[in-house]
Amino acid sequence: MSGEGAPALEIPRIPNARVAIISSKWHMEICGALVSGAERACNQAGLAEIRVEWVPGSFELPIAAQMILDSGYDAAIVLGLVLKGETPHFDFICEGVTHGIMELTLAREKPIGFGVLMCNTLEQAVARSGLPGSVEDKGFEAASAALQMLHLQRSLVQ
Repeated sequence: MSGEGAPALEIPRIPNARVAIISSKWHMEICGALVSGAERACNQAGLAEIRVEWVPGSFELPIAAQMILDSGYDAAIVLGLVLKGETPHFDFICEGVTHGIMELTLAREKPIGFGVLMCNTLEQAVARSGLPGSVEDKGFEAASAALQMLHLQRSLVQ
């Protein structure tokens, strides 16, 4: 399992921050669990605002995150699931989403937590989703990463 060697997840308090959680609508049981994990981390941070938005699929995550960040949010957490199928579609979606989010976070200089699962099987996704019996909670982890980076960014500005 990929969770071996994971760092301790510390959630900083950021009471004046506005953070958006953006998730794909595909595989709602998985994505709902990812959103719940992200919300739990955001609630622990004591944020001023947590906004949840749903988009049609993972391919739409970069543009949704751009719109959210450009509207004044301090950070975003993108969540979704892309399952490998019989065609190269999986590879193109995964590459597009990953590249789009990386370009966006660097261009906007705002943290984006990346919790898009890219799995070969539904069982792998369940194991990473934070559902009961899961061994990982990638929604919580993605939010934790975004919150830690936002805390770092704010500490450098002061």
